[in-house]
Amino acid sequence: MKTFLLLLLMIVSIPPALASNPASPVPAASPRDLNKAVARRVFEDIFHRGDFKAADQIYAPDFVNHGVHRDASLEEDLAAARWEKTVLPDLTITVDLITADQDLVTVVWTARGTNTGRAGWFPATGARVELRGITVWRIANGKIREEWTSFDLLRVVRQLLAQLKWRLLGLLCTLVIVLWLVGRIVRKILIASWARIAPTNS
Repeated sequence: MKTFLLLLLMIVSIPPALASNPASPVPAASPRDLNKAVARRVFEDIFHRGDFKAADQIYAPDFVNHGVHRDASLEEDLAAARWEKTVLPDLTITVDLITADQDLVTVVWTARGTNTGRAGWFPATGARVELRGITVWRIANGKIREEWTSFDLLRVVRQLLAQLKWRLLGLLCTLVIVLWLVGRIVRKILIASWARIAPTNS
């Protein structure tokens, strides 16, 4: 009995840190995971929250967006993003697929938004847009240095035309009527001018 009590006392007196299994160390994030996190910040910080100041932490100063016909600088790229957020204030971009290989991160994304903001001279249309695209970024030292993006712009045009066809048709009819009225007025002016000139010639 004494032996049992002594053994029980020893077990109780063992410090909890020694009694429990030591916690397994948390593995450090891999470079690929870190690059993916940088890529996600573009969508979360800039497009979702509209925090354009975060661009200094996300993009390298010498960033280049490689377009089909010409390259764009960081200033031009951010100006385009600001325009998109102005025209589509509720713009959200969902990451459908993200993968990383060495210093490259590829993202398949879907953008959705409603045109409730003016686009220059054009008023808001209320049209809803959905677009899927793919972006490849080259990330070095925790910052995006290069970008290649592709998406179907014709799909956006088709969506706008489908939603605005009756408005566009009405605008076209109005334009035809205005041109017809202008043509009649011009014709009357020309006939009146000719009638004044004709007697003097005879």
